[in-house]
Amino acid sequence: MRLERVQEALKQKNITYQYTEEDGCGSLDFMFRGLSFHVWEYQDEVWGAETNVFSAGRSREVEGDYEKVISDEILSWPDMTA
Repeated sequence: MRLERVQEALKQKNITYQYTEEDGCGSLDFMFRGLSFHVWEYQDEVWGAETNVFSAGRSREVEGDYEKVISDEILSWPDMTA
């Protein structure tokens, strides 16, 4: 299981997501306020993730402590009702 910190952030926000794993990299797809979001992990020379959590229409790559950066962004979103 990968992207555990991001999955925990989604659970805290009560956001339903789909998790898949391929070639040792995790992938999360989910909806928030009618918009589709993704977090796609990769490993080239370094580990990172491509995501659009910062802007729904635009993907960007995050490297380094990418799980913390992405989780912090998700946790800053308004809470969803149960």
